[in-house]
Amino acid sequence: MYQPVNPTLAPHRRRYARWLPAIALLAASGLPAPAAAQPDRAASAAATAAASVDVARLDTVWLQPEREAPAVVVARNEAKLAAEASGVLLRWTADVGAQVDKGDLLAQIDPRDAELALQRARAALQAASARLELAQAQLSRARELVAQGFFSQEALAQRETEVALLRSERSSQQAQLALAQRQLDKTSLRAPFAGTIRQRLAQTGETVAPGSVLFVLTETGAAEVEATLSPADAAGLRRAEEPRFESPAGSFALQLLRISPLLSAPARTRTARLVFRDADGAPAPGSSGSLRWIERQPHLPPDLLVRRAGQLGVYVEERSGGITVARFVALPGAQEGRASAVPDTLGPTTRIVVRGQAGLRDGQPISSQPR
Repeated sequence: MYQPVNPTLAPHRRRYARWLPAIALLAASGLPAPAAAQPDRAASAAATAAASVDVARLDTVWLQPEREAPAVVVARNEAKLAAEASGVLLRWTADVGAQVDKGDLLAQIDPRDAELALQRARAALQAASARLELAQAQLSRARELVAQGFFSQEALAQRETEVALLRSERSSQQAQLALAQRQLDKTSLRAPFAGTIRQRLAQTGETVAPGSVLFVLTETGAAEVEATLSPADAAGLRRAEEPRFESPAGSFALQLLRISPLLSAPARTRTARLVFRDADGAPAPGSSGSLRWIERQPHLPPDLLVRRAGQLGVYVEERSGGITVARFVALPGAQEGRASAVPDTLGPTTRIVVRGQAGLRDGQPISSQPR
């Protein structure tokens, strides 16, 4: 189909047609294309240029962070003292807030039934002992008669068996006497340790039964500190030299006793128990405060950490193939916004990237300036 030619474009078309053979020859020869066809060499050079960063020795940037955890002073023992015998409560001798020593009488249950049982057991023991003495005398006489030929061996064996049975009976009565004595002792409720009466439930004239709680006794002079830790802080607390309990009453030195291996739900925390190095003047049980300690292991500040491939870590300076590159080192257990423990693979003289690490890639050439 015929198309009319625009007279204004005709000269340009003729000039373009004359250049077509030259352009094709250039492409076949591999010679550089004209400036308009060349790639942006400046952009390529910028992409491969070494990144400018600041580095510093590890031992000049690490720190030993101070950790803190909520804590409360608890008594080592807090016992619910219950009656061990049944009967009427005759009297109580200690009230709420009273300080008692180990062995002090707290309450007295009517002991008359237990005293009668003790008398009966004592009488039964005396009777068994008398029968045994008679049987032993008869056995001794029977042995003499056997030697003289006036007593048979069968009769002697019978006497020996009788003595053995009576010895067993006496042992049983001795046990009954001890049991009766123990039942009498149970009518007196005594303090199992020195402490303070926290609660009194005993009332004079009440009939109590075994298991009825009469007092709540809190031990004094043996308080401990219970702290709630995050699992990440457990290892640092074990290494700490001077943990302290901080409260409005002051600062108190502590010593670690144990850290529970169990996690409490739903907070997933661990419980630590510590004891006061000096029990004199220690806060009373129930006092709240905080547990503080300084990590002995060096840590890296959180602003040096970057995340790569789902892991937090730092970049270190490394020589590779004659050039200086940035090498990413992952820090196991590192958390966002928290100082992270320095792994054993990094020595004090390791050069850490402290500026410009956010845009680095693992193995990227760097131009470092010491800080």
